[in-house]
Amino acid sequence: MTDSTTTAHSTSTLWRNTPYLLLMTGKTGQLLGNGVAVFAVPLIAYGITGSLFWAGVIAAISEIGVLVATLPAGVIADRVDRRRILLVCSVLGVVIWLGLWWADAAGVLNGWELAIALLVASGIAAFSAPTEAAGIRYVVSSEQLGSAMAAMQGRGAVASLLASPIGGLLYGLSRALPFLASAVTYALAGVTTLFVRVPLNDRRRADDSQSAIASLTEGFRFVLTVPVIRTGIGVFAMLNLAFGGVIVAINLHLVATRTAPLLIALIDVISGVAMLVGAVIAPSLVKRFRGGPLAVICLAPSVVGAFGMALVTNYTGYAVLTVVMTLFIPPANAALLGYVSAITPQNMQARMNSVVSLSWTLVAPIAPLLGGILLSTVGVGWTLAVFATVLLLGFLAFAANRAVRSIGRPDTWDADLVAWPPSA
Repeated sequence: MTDSTTTAHSTSTLWRNTPYLLLMTGKTGQLLGNGVAVFAVPLIAYGITGSLFWAGVIAAISEIGVLVATLPAGVIADRVDRRRILLVCSVLGVVIWLGLWWADAAGVLNGWELAIALLVASGIAAFSAPTEAAGIRYVVSSEQLGSAMAAMQGRGAVASLLASPIGGLLYGLSRALPFLASAVTYALAGVTTLFVRVPLNDRRRADDSQSAIASLTEGFRFVLTVPVIRTGIGVFAMLNLAFGGVIVAINLHLVATRTAPLLIALIDVISGVAMLVGAVIAPSLVKRFRGGPLAVICLAPSVVGAFGMALVTNYTGYAVLTVVMTLFIPPANAALLGYVSAITPQNMQARMNSVVSLSWTLVAPIAPLLGGILLSTVGVGWTLAVFATVLLLGFLAFAANRAVRSIGRPDTWDADLVAWPPSA
């Protein structure tokens, strides 16, 4: 097995790491473009169909591509040149979004065409995500992974903050403009990838003679074999369900109480700002403290905030507790994701990412469904209490895991690199 620590692009600082900056720039633009599209798609779908029901159906269809493509994406990204995959995804993204822009601007776009195009677009995004994540690991040394993951958390927060205002502005100018913006961001991602001159794969890739099914099975086997990753699948599925449920419950409750739409949107903005602040402070925390204990401590305020939300009944309380819940999530994610990436062999990176992300993707639709059912039956207080309890159980399982607690500082992560396949 190739020792991944010898192949990562080495520089004194991430800001002088050109391949890393190119990948980050392209992906940040792509996230922003996707966010603009996510904001605009329900509005555009309603404008085309004139039906809230069909607008919801189209939005739901667009999510299927992620579920279908996530696992194949990980297998392919571990078997095919990752730089080439990113370039192909960028070209296809430009084609899809430009096609939607032209069709809607020309007045010939219908609901089914929109749904099919969005299905393909979400599949493209599903291929891009694990490929880029695996590529980042190849150009960043283990010691800098915590900082790199924190920066990735920050770019997501920035994209979420900017996407809705930009989407609203563009939609107000022309209904088709959000599609054009998405095409531009995919073009940016393609251009930046072209200038990445270092390989994004291990020198010894996954055995091409191995069938796709066997390769995927090996990915599941790896994830289930490594204790900290195995724990992460179940625990973070619970945490994502709880976080998603709290957000949905708060938003729906504010809608039902006729809160001004701007104030409802402000909750999301507050969450994004808190995440951004957390991402800024994350690198120094990850470098200074052991990753496992740091992650446990950083998740504790989220549990407190969730139970606090179940007790308060006013908008100000929700806003303040949103900060409590989200501020320290980026340091926790940076420590955990950085460690998991550091201990995963290069030729397993994409499959590990796609298997882990699938566990989060599968629970995503459950949060709004469960939130709606609970709100209509037991009210907002008990609904939030239920999700807070799920969050507490996930936190306790996480904190009790010895593999998690044993994670050290980034300068020790290389020593934990998993030998794969394991010795007989």
